[in-house]
Amino acid sequence: MPHRLPLRSEERTPLARLSEGGAHAIVGYQLAQAAIVTNQVFDERVGRGGLRRVEFTILALVQRNPDVTARQLARALAVTPPNIAVWLDKLESRALVARERSTADARMQHVRLTARGKALVERAVQSLLDGEQFAEAIVDRITGRRAHHGDSGGARQLDAGVRFSGGRAREAHPPLR
Repeated sequence: MPHRLPLRSEERTPLARLSEGGAHAIVGYQLAQAAIVTNQVFDERVGRGGLRRVEFTILALVQRNPDVTARQLARALAVTPPNIAVWLDKLESRALVARERSTADARMQHVRLTARGKALVERAVQSLLDGEQFAEAIVDRITGRRAHHGDSGGARQLDAGVRFSGGRAREAHPPLR
């Protein structure tokens, strides 16, 4: 049996500690690895409260773009207008958004957050920021290095974000409601 040198921690996947080989330097690969971590942070901090990623994205876009139209949201999310209408129906039934016909063009609907929707997206954003800071602290502790914020080294920066104990970022946190 050939003797293998032990892998350095930066050459292993976060979950299984498998060798990444040449994939380590590919930004798309690092994005996929980062998605594992960010999806987990979302699921543990926001998703348990019943908010899906696409719903959060819609709410965040509406918050930052007052009077956005359903068509603009559909385009931003690369979905069809009927698809975004379904998501808006769901959010509206939960009293998170309200749609109003444009006074300038009755064919257009403007989407706005309700007070409840605004409060939910603000709590979700803060919870996600806290979760990412927690995950980063674990990365720093495990790897003994600091992630490079503002650095343009795409794969290196993403690599720092996915390197933490078993790919898990856990902290007691109640689900958002």
